[in-house]
Amino acid sequence: MDESQLIASAQNGDLSAFNRLVLQHQGVAYNVAYRIMGDPDRAADATQDAFIKAYKALSRFRGKHFKPWLLRIVTNTCYDYLRAAKRKPASSLDDDQFNKEHTLRLHDPGEGPEKRLERQELNHVIQQSIYRLSDDHRAVIVLVDIQGLSYEDAAQVLDISLGTVKSRISRARAHLRTILQDYQELLPERYRLSHRGHTPSAHP
Repeated sequence: MDESQLIASAQNGDLSAFNRLVLQHQGVAYNVAYRIMGDPDRAADATQDAFIKAYKALSRFRGKHFKPWLLRIVTNTCYDYLRAAKRKPASSLDDDQFNKEHTLRLHDPGEGPEKRLERQELNHVIQQSIYRLSDDHRAVIVLVDIQGLSYEDAAQVLDISLGTVKSRISRARAHLRTILQDYQELLPERYRLSHRGHTPSAHP
């Protein structure tokens, strides 16, 4: 049964069909939530809430592309969590807030312990840096540069214009490059500032 058939069955009340949709998309949904929120436990909660919302709203789904529709719900749920957190007393963003073992499944079984540790540390630094972006910039970086969505799909997920996506991603990349220069010793050479102080053109 392909995705469109699963959606149709789920819309007709087939819970097992919806569970199969969850299994297909829970990885990317969680990764988006984690990268936006920076906390594995809250990301798991937001992902679960998003799937509950998706199930309740599934009868209104009329599109052909389920993933952008779902990620829009995930992103909006993360925004709700972040707004709620801002209304609570602020807590420091210390290293314990981030899960260093979360590596987006980019594990190379052939890498040695030293390389694995370096990769985990770089991943941790990138996540900390992403979390220093504004909510809007963080979301577009996560969707386009980490999850690989097209600008058009990102615009659909975020419910903004294509031009706004392009503007936000340009500013977000520039800000992220600046932040990451504090960790030049961990960055690949092409992402570091040159000896003349020029910012590299490539984005992380």
